[in-house]
Amino acid sequence: MASVVSSSFSRTRFLLHSPPRTITRFNSLKMVTRSCLDDSSSLLRAAQYTVDTYVKSGMIVGLGSGHASGMAIQHLGCQLRTGNLKDIVGIPMSVASASEAAKAGIPLDTYQDSSQIDFAFDDADVIEEGTLVAIIGRRKLQSEESIVQEKSILNAANKLVFIIEENQYKVGLEGSVPVLVQSLNWMPIAEEIEDIFLGDAEVWRRSSIGLAGPLGGDYPLVTREGHNVLDIIFTSPIVSLAEVAKSLDKVYGVVDHGVISKIPCTVVIASHNGQRILDKLTADIVS
Repeated sequence: MASVVSSSFSRTRFLLHSPPRTITRFNSLKMVTRSCLDDSSSLLRAAQYTVDTYVKSGMIVGLGSGHASGMAIQHLGCQLRTGNLKDIVGIPMSVASASEAAKAGIPLDTYQDSSQIDFAFDDADVIEEGTLVAIIGRRKLQSEESIVQEKSILNAANKLVFIIEENQYKVGLEGSVPVLVQSLNWMPIAEEIEDIFLGDAEVWRRSSIGLAGPLGGDYPLVTREGHNVLDIIFTSPIVSLAEVAKSLDKVYGVVDHGVISKIPCTVVIASHNGQRILDKLTADIVS
C-alpha cells in the first residue's frame, strides 16, 4: 500500500491519466427466479444452508442483492409457503431484491434509520482472507439502487452472513473499491484519493452507460441520493482493506464506500464438498 503523499495532485495528470493495463469490470448480475428444488449447485446449497440455519420465525430479515442472495430469497419464500417459517418480514437492499422477494411471496417493509433487523444476508464481491472484510458495490448500479442503503441495512443487522464462492475469498485482493462522493466537487476528491494510493491505484468516475474513460463520459452515474461513484482500481494487491477504508473515511467529500467490516459477521463459502463457515471473531473455520 502506498503511503499518503502531501503534495497536491495535478488536475492535468488526472485528466490525461492513461488507463491501467488491466481493468476488471463487474457487470450487474440478474437475480434468478427458481423453484424450491430445481438446482443442485454448490451456491444454491450455500444459500439454502444460510436460510435454514440462521432465519427463524418472527424475524425481520435484510434481503441482499446478487446471485446467491436471489437464491436465498427464493428458498426463504419456499419455507414460508410450506409453513416451515412464519411471520417473516423482509427489508430489501435493492429494487432487484424487492422484486425477487415479492415474487417469492415474502412480506416486505422499507428500511428506516430506526429499523430493528434481526438478520441479514448478502452477496459480497470479494472477502479478504483472515479478516473477513468485504467489498460490495462493484457491480454496475442502477440509478435507483443505493450502496448507502445496502450498507446501512448490513450494519443495522444483529447478525450478518455473506454468501460467496471459493474464488471470492482470498488474500491480496485486487480490483476496485467503489466510493460515493459529492457530485458537485467530485474532481478534487478524486485527485486526493489518487494521491493517497499513488502508484497502487487509479481513480475512475463510473459511467451510467458502458465504458467512458476516467471521467465517466457524458453520462456519469448518479445514485438516487445524488452522488457520483468513483472506482478506485487497484493495479497491485491490496495489503490491508481495513487501512483502505480508514484512509477513505478521512477524505472530505467521501460520503461512503463499499468496504464492510462488521462484527458479528459470518461467511458461508460455497464448496463442492459442502459449506465452509467462517466467523468474523476468529476468521477460522467454526463448522
